Amino acid sequence: MPDEIHLHTLTSDVDADAVTVSLDSVLELLEPEDEFEVALNTVCRRIVSTFPGAAMAGVTVLRATGPVTAAATSDDVVALEELQYRFGEGPALDAVRSREPVRADRAAAYERWPAYAASSEPAGVHSYLSVPLPGPEQSAALNLYGLLPHAFHRMDESVLELHVEAASVAVRNARRYGEARNLIEQLRIALRSRSVIDQAKGIVMALRGLDAETAFDVLVTRSQRENVKLRVVAERVVAAVSARTTVHNGL
Repeated sequence: MPDEIHLHTLTSDVDADAVTVSLDSVLELLEPEDEFEVALNTVCRRIVSTFPGAAMAGVTVLRATGPVTAAATSDDVVALEELQYRFGEGPALDAVRSREPVRADRAAAYERWPAYAASSEPAGVHSYLSVPLPGPEQSAALNLYGLLPHAFHRMDESVLELHVEAASVAVRNARRYGEARNLIEQLRIALRSRSVIDQAKGIVMALRGLDAETAFDVLVTRSQRENVKLRVVAERVVAAVSARTTVHNGL
């Protein structure tokens, strides 16, 4: 997906209002964002009911801004995973980073993640099992927490890997939904910019008696001279006219 929508990709005969309405209708067709959390929370609850040793479950997603808990069966899970994010260590982060299942009891937790293990001890967790979500584009893990020692075994890893397929679908859908929203927002910004530039171009044409292409060149020249974006120059021109001040000498 492109990082930015450029104005030159929008033709001069684009009806900004009509396109904005169209974009809004597309958003209405997209799956609501809260469906992502609902789906993941449902997966977590079902997994806890399936695994006798699991008291709690959560999903860690690694985003550009850092790891977050996208779903959890309780506030205790959120607190446990926040500790992992704070110390930069723990089963969830290891599973995300290594792309391998992570299984540990309390003793192993103290060896592998001492800061996290010490801080999380009041929660009473004795067993951990985290499995990364499949797919090269995924940076997430489904995490189980048990209150009994040695609550998870190798077979549990295999069974949990089957369950995370459902969670991975939810994460992929959420990522695509987010990308679609970002693209639409970029289009909206580009359309708003195009609209104000067209207004400014019309003002310059009227004030200077220029054709459309020459008026646009005037705005571009000012943008380059002042080292500001073309949209900013256009907004200033429109604002100046709206305030009933002359812009002729400045162009």
